[in-house]
Amino acid sequence: MKKFAWISGLVLLLVVGIFFWWKFYFVFGEGVKAGNLNYFVKKGVIFKTWEGRMVQEGFQSPTSGALQSNEFRFSVTDPEVAAILERNSGKHLELRYQEYNGMLPWRGTSVFVVTEVLNATPTSQEGGNLPYDK
Repeated sequence: MKKFAWISGLVLLLVVGIFFWWKFYFVFGEGVKAGNLNYFVKKGVIFKTWEGRMVQEGFQSPTSGALQSNEFRFSVTDPEVAAILERNSGKHLELRYQEYNGMLPWRGTSVFVVTEVLNATPTSQEGGNLPYDK
């Protein structure tokens, strides 16, 4: 009976460990998103994390006939990536991200974690070759 309890306990511990890894550390998806960086801030009560929002071009609608802004909310764990994003607020960005099945408080408030800034270009509102510029 003691041997059965030990084996059952080890199997249960293994199952819980695999579930925890799958839920919080398994990278469910990877990709690139592009849009204008709306805001980027470091916040939190216990764990200070970098959080951002990027507005993508176009609209998406969960129901037909309604319009909804297409926002990408994300977290950043790498201080170097955070420094680049802080310097590029309001610019058009291309961001590489990883998507997890669950969020951890020290990783941020989003399941999307940006790992790299691929490109940052000024928007047309920051000057440049607008048709009415002389």
